[in-house]
Amino acid sequence: MVMGKRLAMKSPLLGINKLWAARKGLNSLLLFLIAASALAIVAAICRQGEAVTESSLSREGSFGARRKCDPSSGRWVFDNQSYPLYPERRCSFMSDQLACEKFGRKDLRYQNWRWHPHDCSLPRFNGTKMMERIKGKRLAFVGDSLNRGQWISMLCLLETSAGLAKSPMIFSGSLTTVRFKEYNASVEFYWSPLLVESNSDDPINHRLPERIVRLESIEKHAQHWTNADILIFNSYLWWRRDPKMKVIWGSFESEEKEYEEIAMLTSFKMALKTWAAWLHAHVDPVKTQVFFVTLSPTHQSSREWDLNSEGNCYNQTDPITKEGYWGRGSDRAMMRAVEEAVDQLRESKPELSIAIIDITQLSEYRKDGHPSIYRKQWEPLTPQQLLAPTSFADCIHWCLPGVPDVWNELLYAALFPSPL
Repeated sequence: MVMGKRLAMKSPLLGINKLWAARKGLNSLLLFLIAASALAIVAAICRQGEAVTESSLSREGSFGARRKCDPSSGRWVFDNQSYPLYPERRCSFMSDQLACEKFGRKDLRYQNWRWHPHDCSLPRFNGTKMMERIKGKRLAFVGDSLNRGQWISMLCLLETSAGLAKSPMIFSGSLTTVRFKEYNASVEFYWSPLLVESNSDDPINHRLPERIVRLESIEKHAQHWTNADILIFNSYLWWRRDPKMKVIWGSFESEEKEYEEIAMLTSFKMALKTWAAWLHAHVDPVKTQVFFVTLSPTHQSSREWDLNSEGNCYNQTDPITKEGYWGRGSDRAMMRAVEEAVDQLRESKPELSIAIIDITQLSEYRKDGHPSIYRKQWEPLTPQQLLAPTSFADCIHWCLPGVPDVWNELLYAALFPSPL
């Protein structure tokens, strides 16, 4: 009985001990849960920080995703370790209009400048990755000789970076095609300097005393590029010769055609409207990506960057360093017209992938990047010209390798929209 009482007396103590043990276990569980929650919160904050960092690298617009980094705002950095992206002599597609080293330019620093946006870095062009992107597809540049220069730059980048076999250029009227059989891909250029039909549409004989445009007609050109998978357009300098553009109503062949002179900017906007209407009606948004490259600046007067000088791009060997420099030849109103046309097209056909590649500000700095006198001269120079090199210096086009390679780096970044 005594033993029974003792055992009975131990029972409450055993219960208390179990209760304390349970509380102790519960406390440990609570501490574990608190610690786990704290770690989860810290991890979430880190992830949020990473997301903020990633989003701060980019902007909405040129690259199609919401990004804060403006790749068109930055500075040129001299980099003779990783630039040029290819040697001039190794590009079988090189044009004599752009081959400055071949035609005697000795200072080659223009090849060694890398564009560095203020808040991010451009991805390095990967030719193999680009060829995989366009495998079985058509990549088409449509526009004037500046766009042709970008097309040649793209061919040089692809040929040297991806190690492609040499391919011939196939000429068919205004369309020039290079087909890379290894990838069943074509990289094309279509000559259409005013986008719409004009009397300057011949790819060779287009230097005419008077330019005439047919503002409501684009089908003659568009039938050749509508089914491309990636379209890159430009149009600017060919509108700039006169304050008014001569416009034809009716076809060039018609006996009942009429002419009218319309202010240059107004006619440019009308052409963009025709261009946008065609894209809206005929381009497959599932298949095709569209880009419009902004105006390419010129450097025709050195007084624009040095008031005490007389000259142009001839003998210029370094970029302009003044941030925000803007030459008088670059028309902001025409740039806004392009932006408005693209915005309206986005609103009317939101499923269409269309973006602007802004090359203007970064190119403004590169007074050193033009062929100047170092290119093939299509006509014999006069004794007077030879005595004054600035009189025949080309301050419109760009040496290759050089500035247009960066335009294609921007295009590459737009086609592969990952954090820059």
